[in-house]
Amino acid sequence: MAESEDKFYYTYSCDLSANVQIKIGTLEGKRERPSYRDLLADPQLRFSGLYEEKCADLYVTCQVFADGKPLILPRRTSYRAFTTRWNWNEWLTLPLKFSDLPRNAQAALTIWDVYGPDDARPVGGTTVSLFGKHGTFRNGMQDLKVWPGVEGDGRGQTKTPGKLADSNDTMARLAKLTKKHRKGHMLKVDWLDRLTFREIEMINEKEKRDSNFMYLMVEFPRIHYNDIEFAVVYYEKDAEETICTRNYAEIVSVPDPEMLMENLVESKHHTLARSERSGLSDKDLKPNASTRDQLNNIVGYGPTKPLTYEEQDVVWRFRYYLNSQGNALTKFLRCVKWDVPHEEKQALELLRSWAPIDVADALELLSPQFRHRAVRRFAVSRLRQAIDEELMLYLLQLVQALRYEDFNEIKAGLEAASARPRSESHVSQDYHVDRDRSSSQNTIPHPLAETPESPTPPVTPRDQEQGKDVTEECNLATFLIERACCNYTLANYLYWYLLVESDEQDTISKDSRIIEMYKTVLKCFSQSLSKGGKDCVHYRSLLVRQHTLTNHILNIMRLVAKENGNRKKKIERLQALLGENDQQSVNFTSFDPLPLPLHPEVKVLGVVAEKASMFKSSLMPIKLTFKTTDHEEYVAICKNGDDLRQDQLILQIITLMDQLLRQENLDLKLTPYRVLATSSKNGFVQFVDSVAVADVLSQEGNIQNFFRKHAPSEAAPYGISPDVMDTYVKSCAGYCVITYLLGVGDRHLDNLLLTKCGKLFHVDFGYILGRDPKPLPPPMKMSKEMVEGMGGAQGELYQDFRKICYTSFLHLRRHSNLILNLFSLMVDASVPDIALEPDKTVKKLQDKFRLDLTDEEAVHYMQTLIDESVGAVFAAVVEQIHKFAQYWRK
Repeated sequence: MAESEDKFYYTYSCDLSANVQIKIGTLEGKRERPSYRDLLADPQLRFSGLYEEKCADLYVTCQVFADGKPLILPRRTSYRAFTTRWNWNEWLTLPLKFSDLPRNAQAALTIWDVYGPDDARPVGGTTVSLFGKHGTFRNGMQDLKVWPGVEGDGRGQTKTPGKLADSNDTMARLAKLTKKHRKGHMLKVDWLDRLTFREIEMINEKEKRDSNFMYLMVEFPRIHYNDIEFAVVYYEKDAEETICTRNYAEIVSVPDPEMLMENLVESKHHTLARSERSGLSDKDLKPNASTRDQLNNIVGYGPTKPLTYEEQDVVWRFRYYLNSQGNALTKFLRCVKWDVPHEEKQALELLRSWAPIDVADALELLSPQFRHRAVRRFAVSRLRQAIDEELMLYLLQLVQALRYEDFNEIKAGLEAASARPRSESHVSQDYHVDRDRSSSQNTIPHPLAETPESPTPPVTPRDQEQGKDVTEECNLATFLIERACCNYTLANYLYWYLLVESDEQDTISKDSRIIEMYKTVLKCFSQSLSKGGKDCVHYRSLLVRQHTLTNHILNIMRLVAKENGNRKKKIERLQALLGENDQQSVNFTSFDPLPLPLHPEVKVLGVVAEKASMFKSSLMPIKLTFKTTDHEEYVAICKNGDDLRQDQLILQIITLMDQLLRQENLDLKLTPYRVLATSSKNGFVQFVDSVAVADVLSQEGNIQNFFRKHAPSEAAPYGISPDVMDTYVKSCAGYCVITYLLGVGDRHLDNLLLTKCGKLFHVDFGYILGRDPKPLPPPMKMSKEMVEGMGGAQGELYQDFRKICYTSFLHLRRHSNLILNLFSLMVDASVPDIALEPDKTVKKLQDKFRLDLTDEEAVHYMQTLIDESVGAVFAAVVEQIHKFAQYWRK
C-alpha cells in the first residue's frame, strides 16, 4: 500500500492493462532422499537430483486458476545450473492482464526435478491466492510452504495452501508484523529497524531449518507511477454489486494515538550522541575506514536527499573531522537542532572556522531549508567574493532568495538609520508628462518616479572606501543593493527583476506580503541610487529613461493592436507611430544614448522605423531594429500579453551551462539569446537572424543543401565549410543534452532554428520539466533529417556528435549541485511549469542527471537515449501532423 504525506493510493484492477508478473526467488529446506527400497523398485532414481551432492537443476512452473479451471498454460523458469542453493531470481510474465483477473484467482506453483530424458517429477507444490482477503492484490515478498511430492493444486479448496489461514507459527506472526511496518502502522526508527529485521531473518532461517517443509520465496510486483506506489484493488466495472462494502470497511484501521508521540528511547539516544560532554573528545575523533566511506557518501548526497537520524548523528559526531571539507558544511548545518542552545552555539563557532565553500553551497544556504540569520549571512559573505560576472549568472535566483529572508529584518535595516532630508528627484519633467499620458493597464508602474520617504540607504562599497563603518556581514537585500550601486549591468537586471516581483497584477503569485517585501527592497534600491555618488545618480536616471521607453513601446503596441485592417496595415501604422517626431512624446528615431534593458552593454540611439515589423501571432509581437552607438543594428522582439519568465529562466540556465562547459574547454556553439521579462505580461527577446528547420527542409530539401548555399567549399567533404559542419554538430549535441536535462517539451522543427554559420538552437520554452502537449515524446529532439545533415548515422560526424553528447552530459553531471540549487530557489517563483508542482521540481531535474549511475553507466544510458530518440517512429508521425496543422493554420 502506498503512503505519501499520509495519503494512500489505490488503482482498480480493471483499469490496469499490464501483464501479471511473479518473481520466483529461492527454495529453502532439505529434500528427503529416497530409501534403498525405493531405489531398488525404480533404478532411474539414481540419475535424479536426489542422489547428487550438489543442488539439483530444478525448475518452477506457474499456472493461474479460477473456480478450479486453468486460465493460462503453465509458464516455467529458464534453466539454472545451481551449486549451493536454489535461487532462480527470475520474473515470470504471465499471459494474463490485471484487468482479466477474477476475484478468486490463485497461482499454483510446482517445483520439478528432471527424472529422465522425457520425464520430470514434482518436488513439491504450493498455491497462493492473487488477491488478499480484503480484495487487494498481493505485493512484496512471500514465503510459501511447499507440499512435498505433489503438484500445485489450483482447486477452490486447495490441498497445497502456501499460507495457512489458522497458522499461528512464528514466521506467520512476524510476517504480519513486517507487513504492518511496511504500511506505516508502526513508527519507523532506522537503527532499531535494522536490528529488528536482521533478527527476523535469523528467526526465519532457524524456523525453516527446523521445519519438515520446504519454503519457496516469491515476490509479487509493486505498481509505481510517477514515483508513487499504488495498491491494486479488485474491481469489476460491469458488476459493481460484486464489491463487498464490508471488506472495504475492514481496511480502515484506527490509528495508534501514541504513533506521533516522542520516542523516548530514540530521543535519549540522540541526546547522548550530542551531549556537551562529548564535545571535547569529538575534536580529536577520527573515523575508521568504513565510517570514512559513509561520511564520503553522505557528503556526496544531492541537495534534495534527506539525512536519516543515524546519518545526522554520524555527521555531528565527526563534525571537527569534516571541518576541513568545504562541501560538507551544508550537510552539517542540516544536522543541527537550532532550538537546542548548546548545539546552536557549537554550530556557529564551527561556522566561523569552516573551510571555504563554493558558490553552489552558498546558494543552498540561501534556500528555505536554512532560516537561521547567521547561516544566511555567512552565505552572503561567501557571495561577496564572487566577481560581478559570476554574480550575474545567479542574480535571478538571488532575487528569488529574498522570499526566504526575515521580512522584519529587512524592514528593520531600513528603519535603523536616521532619516535624511528628501533629495530632489532626478526624474525629468518629460517623464511626468509621459506617465500621465500613458497610464493604462499595459504600462509599467515606475517606482523610481518618486523618491520614497525612507531612511538612509545601505552603505555602498564606495562609501566604505571613504571611511564609513560597515560590518562585513549583511543581509542579502543589502548585499545586492550594494553591488548593484557599483555596476550598471547588475543595477539594470536587479531593477527589472525586483519590478517584476512587485507586480500586483501577477496571476500566479498572489502573496501580498511577498509583493510588499519586494516593493520595500525596490524602494531601498531607489533611495540608494538617489543618495549615492554621481555614478549612482546617473544609473538611476538611465533606469528612469529605460522605463519610459518601455512604456511608450507598450502603448504603441496597444494602439497598433486596435488598428483595423490586415497585418500589412498594422505594420504601416506601427512604422508611422515610430517615425512621428512629436515634441510632447518620445522621439523614437533619435534620442540620447541609452543602455537597452534587454542587453545593457549595448547602448542604443534610436529605432529604425521603416524596419519595424510584426509577427504572425495572436499576440502580435513586434520586431524593432535599434541603432547603436557602435554604428550597428540590434534587433529585439517586444511582446505584450506574454509571460516570459519561464523562457527567461531557461535561457539563464542555458547560459550558465554554456559557461560551465567552456570552463572544461568544450565550446558547443550554443546560442543563449537574451530574454527579459519587464512585467508578468510583457518583455523583450533578442532576435537572432535564423531560419526554422522546417522552412529549411521545405525550401532547400535538406539541411546540407542549406549549408552548401551559404557556406560552400569544394575541397571539403559534402561541399560545405568544415567550420560550419563542426558548429552544426556541436550545437546539435549541446542542445540535445541540455533540453533533455531541462525536460523541454513541445519540440518540433518550427521551434528549432538554424543560422547560416551552422548554429542550431531551440526557441519557445513554454513546456519544461517533462511537460509536453504531444503524446509519447522522445527524450531528445533528434530527427532523421538532423542526422542526415551530419552525413547519416554511419558517418564520422554523427559518431562525433554522440561522443560530444557523452562528454557534455558527464561534465554537466559534475555541476549538478549548482544547477539543482538554482532550481530549488525558483520553486516559489511565478514560473508556470514550476508553479504546477513546486515540490517535485528539483526531483524531476535530479532524476534527469541520473546521479545514481557511475560515469561509465551514464555513458551507456546516454547512448540508449540517443538511439531511442533517433529511432522514435511516433515522434515522426506527430511531426507530420504538426506540419499539416501549420499548413492549414497559414
